[in-house]
Amino acid sequence: MGTPTATCPALFIAAPASGQGKTTVTAGLARLLRNQGKVVRVFKTGPDYLDPQILAQASGQPVDQLDLWMAGDAYCRQRFYEAACEADLILVEGAMGLFDGEPSSADLAALFDIPMAIVMDVKGMAQTAAALVSGLASFRDDIHIAGLIANACGSQRHRELIEDALPPSIPLLAAVPRDPTLSLPERHLGLVQAAEIREDLEARFEAGAKALEAAGLMEALAALPPVTFSAPQEELAPVKPALKGHTIGVARDAAFSFVYQANLDLLEQMGATLRFFSPLTDSELPECDALWLPGGYPELHAETLADNSAMRGAIKGFFNAGKPILAECGGMLYSLETLTDYAENTHTMLGLLPGHGAMRGRRGCQGMQTAELPEGPVRGHAHHRSMAEGTSEPIGHGRRQRHPAPGEAIYRQKRLTATYLHLFFPNNPDTVARLFSASSAYCEPQHSEAFTHAIE
Repeated sequence: MGTPTATCPALFIAAPASGQGKTTVTAGLARLLRNQGKVVRVFKTGPDYLDPQILAQASGQPVDQLDLWMAGDAYCRQRFYEAACEADLILVEGAMGLFDGEPSSADLAALFDIPMAIVMDVKGMAQTAAALVSGLASFRDDIHIAGLIANACGSQRHRELIEDALPPSIPLLAAVPRDPTLSLPERHLGLVQAAEIREDLEARFEAGAKALEAAGLMEALAALPPVTFSAPQEELAPVKPALKGHTIGVARDAAFSFVYQANLDLLEQMGATLRFFSPLTDSELPECDALWLPGGYPELHAETLADNSAMRGAIKGFFNAGKPILAECGGMLYSLETLTDYAENTHTMLGLLPGHGAMRGRRGCQGMQTAELPEGPVRGHAHHRSMAEGTSEPIGHGRRQRHPAPGEAIYRQKRLTATYLHLFFPNNPDTVARLFSASSAYCEPQHSEAFTHAIE
């Protein structure tokens, strides 16, 4: 019996750099298709939390992050195959420039033979836009450039100048007018969270859909050949019910929202019951066996977090009882003694870990790393614009993807594990089960050579 396959038209939305309008175009196109009654499945390349929130609202479908290093070939292949079985069109939004990173957006597109549309902000150029996209198209011979989407186009004449300069092999798929009502608002580390500006986003989605339809993009999509997606040749290992009977409390509100849907799905597949709570507004924890404090924007809500002494007391009590807690990035800042925001106001935090967090302007840390934990390795990434000082000695560090220097520190106090790293749970379900398990017997360290090296 052969490998199952499914065919579906697909388009990879890429760009020569960040800030060209990829998310604006992808969201507008997803809404246009949705308005026409189509089922569109959208994926986001790389470790990103904010764009998927936007794209999920635009498409009305869940949005998965796909990264060949962090998630793996088989995981990405399975997600594409499942989407192709149900969707009328698959859209993939790239990250940064199409050749940036290892692996890059182009690597993902090439592996699955998905044609790429190049979104380019053409303000201040005309024929040069054609030259740039021609260079991108010829840089590698294993990708297929379906055409150019000229964003922020000033006029019909502007469009004609670009279109006339393009080679016959690279059509102008659409010229999106220069209109501030189409653009999506930004914040540090990316776009604002969708839940904060839902109504405003709805208006921008609809405006974007109309602009793309008027630009003729639907005709270009109709000409796309279907892509054949195959299920993995080797099925993904079945998930063990290692957390059956366990309840995990998950912080989720405006301060803590950086959560991969894949992580939540995995916890439930392992048998866990998830109960969400808000450190901003709730006064007590849900009944649970473990806590997950994910990343987010605690610095923007530090005063409210500090004022909620009831919640701070409840989490301290949970910690003192020796129950498992995973605190990632913003969750780690919340676990420290204090947090200083951008206005240089210092606020009292949980005090589960010694140390003080502070924001540090526009410079940030980012990169793919493997968290070398006593329970086992888990791949993930770091992306933050804060620093932690006065902390205790870490139990280890992340292992960078392609650099020998130690990565982000990993701290442990009692059953609390805290780090700047955001973990991708499906990379190592057994390790994740050990982190959250209420049974100390199940949490015996699974020391590896890499972990031993990390703590030396």
